[in-house]
Amino acid sequence: MSKITTELLLERAVPRSTRLRKIETLNLSKLQLKTGDLDPRLFSRLRHLQKLDLSDNLLDKFPNSLTLPDLRVLNCNNNKLEDVTALKQFPLLEELTYENNVYLTLNDDYKVMFLLQNLRLLNGKDITKLANHVRRVNSRKLTSKVTAHWEKFFRDQLPEKYTAEQVNSIKKKFLKSVQTNVVCGPSSLSEFTRWRVKMIAEEFLAYSLGLELNTDPEPEEKMDESEEESTESPTEATEDTSQVTVTPSKRKRNHSKPDSGNKRSKSQAKSKEAVVSPKKPSRVQNDPDPDKPRTSNQPAKEATPEDEGAEGTHKNGEQFPKGQSNRRSRQLTGKEKSQEEDNGVVTLTPVKNSKGKEDVSAEPLHFLQCHSKGNSREDFKTQLWSCVFEPLLDCGARKDPIVSSSRTVATCGGESVCLIDCETGTVLKKYKVATEEFFSVAWTTLTMVISDSRKKSHNILVAAGRRGIVKLIHVAADFCYGEIKAHKKPIATVCFSPTRETHLFTASYDKRIALWDIGIPDCDYNFKASQLLVLEALSIPLRLALVPTCPEQYLLAGCEGGCFAWNIKLDDEKKSRPFEAMFQFPDEDGDVTSVHRVDGLAFLNDDVVVSKGSKPGCINVWSWSRSFNTRGKGCQRTVPAVILAELEWSTTNMSYLTLSTCPAKAYVFCGDEKGSVWMYNLSSYTTAWSSAKGKRSDRRIPPSQILKWPELRANGEQLSEVLVNNVVSDPTFTYLVVLTSVNVTAIWKKS
Repeated sequence: MSKITTELLLERAVPRSTRLRKIETLNLSKLQLKTGDLDPRLFSRLRHLQKLDLSDNLLDKFPNSLTLPDLRVLNCNNNKLEDVTALKQFPLLEELTYENNVYLTLNDDYKVMFLLQNLRLLNGKDITKLANHVRRVNSRKLTSKVTAHWEKFFRDQLPEKYTAEQVNSIKKKFLKSVQTNVVCGPSSLSEFTRWRVKMIAEEFLAYSLGLELNTDPEPEEKMDESEEESTESPTEATEDTSQVTVTPSKRKRNHSKPDSGNKRSKSQAKSKEAVVSPKKPSRVQNDPDPDKPRTSNQPAKEATPEDEGAEGTHKNGEQFPKGQSNRRSRQLTGKEKSQEEDNGVVTLTPVKNSKGKEDVSAEPLHFLQCHSKGNSREDFKTQLWSCVFEPLLDCGARKDPIVSSSRTVATCGGESVCLIDCETGTVLKKYKVATEEFFSVAWTTLTMVISDSRKKSHNILVAAGRRGIVKLIHVAADFCYGEIKAHKKPIATVCFSPTRETHLFTASYDKRIALWDIGIPDCDYNFKASQLLVLEALSIPLRLALVPTCPEQYLLAGCEGGCFAWNIKLDDEKKSRPFEAMFQFPDEDGDVTSVHRVDGLAFLNDDVVVSKGSKPGCINVWSWSRSFNTRGKGCQRTVPAVILAELEWSTTNMSYLTLSTCPAKAYVFCGDEKGSVWMYNLSSYTTAWSSAKGKRSDRRIPPSQILKWPELRANGEQLSEVLVNNVVSDPTFTYLVVLTSVNVTAIWKKS
């Protein structure tokens, strides 16, 4: 369409006007306007404009000089805005809405609250208290930290008599260092914190050294990782500098009542084991309110925070709107505990063992109740099934495994999928689907085309379960952009190919494993998914594992009726394939069997496989290559697994207590029917197993450690019959996430 003209402005005025300077309300919605269509010279004539509607257009930013000195209300819903700092030019703005701009996040909310001193309503919510906190308390804390950082690390680097070149050099180093090392508040707000820290640091240097202050309204450039690593990095706040930022944004979800069932019935007796005593009591936090339109940190009533005395103020000084307090576990005073009970908040009280010792290698950080059916705090029945850590977007370019680990984990169970910050216990995002019960989640990283044909990498989360539908979620935009109707029966598990980011395997109760190309969405989230392959199984597939040395050729699956391997090479014209090998394992009578449930399956390294199910009290460790190669020239389909060792485990007959591995640390994890986590450090065995003539370990290998489930009390009653359905560590074994049958996610941190 044509550019904005004087005639158009007069026509779209409410009511219509004959002069631009008389217009007070203007509706420019649904005109397909782009940023270049907003002519500052024309808009400068709207001297008395108070209300402007620019919704349902194609704006990606605001020009810096629209000159609307009297603007009070602005609607920018349903555009493509990527930045909000240009709104600073409207100092009298009182009401602002920009919902459904998928690239704007919680960090942008905090930026406009700081920049617009008169802002009262943001996206329809009263933010007066929070905005005052952001402008005053948060700024005061950050200023103190910035000043302390200068005094501690940079003050002595500047000589008494300095040149302009020396000052500029110190300034550059200081700005990089302070943005990297000064942290405050939850990781979901680290972008905003960094933006404010840079602003405060520049003001500090201008005041202290007489430097010219940078008043450029454009947002700061984000430091890439190579810049951060080259920064002179002080030892201060080293744990916080490795945080992964997940920035919540506008959420779209269904608020209908769920209808979820359980995958197994629970009839276990109460645990009588001695329990570990955590260093501090933790709390089961409730679900975020589903009626809140924006994500993040929404428990039920909280005890009055300790710091600052303000409602919703977090320990580190950040404040959240009512119903959005941070979920970090903390030590409660007697008064606070009483208040918690009065408010009906579920409190978990760990009970010490008889000796009062803490003989553990991991500390329990948080116990979260964030998958409740209908957000009920009384729900201790929803089963949690799958969790996986989010990949770092830049981890492919980094060789240091320490910085290639995320502390953000996706969990699923019941009607919801949650994203959790393991360090703080914050539920960063939550997705709900009515009538669904999610069984599995998986991550991939796609390079998507955004505005102006630019490309950017984004993490995509897929979730699937009872309905047989795969949900595709763009996490940064907080937007479920599509779904794939993959199977007519429930999907037990999903996994992505490590070499082809769009290739997704789905294993279903229809006894089929399908390979999909999910495609790459364009800037309007249009995508095309296609089925590439169908693998026929003899029974329901429960666990999937791609062979690390040849992930494009072979897939392993643990099924209800055994362990199987398929050839998945796509150069074969056959789109439907039977299994290529079925593995036999020792049974409890000393014979071999190929018909047994395999409910745990994972690779420990390129060749060593860990699986569970052929006999009670045992986890098998076996060689993929030596087993598969025994097929010989005859290529028989049934082959004996070459057992390398057996791991001692619980003697329970309970099914679906799956296992996982941490290849970087050579660890195996498996939960049991009493809430305990069995950990096996196999680093001393892997070298011997890797040799061609590696012998089988004669004795069962006992666990290196068993983490006992703390005896937790909710509403004065002890939680019992706790089954550990899944337990997963991050790639560096810093955090351990335990999913249970009682709707509790436990997060442990390695000491």
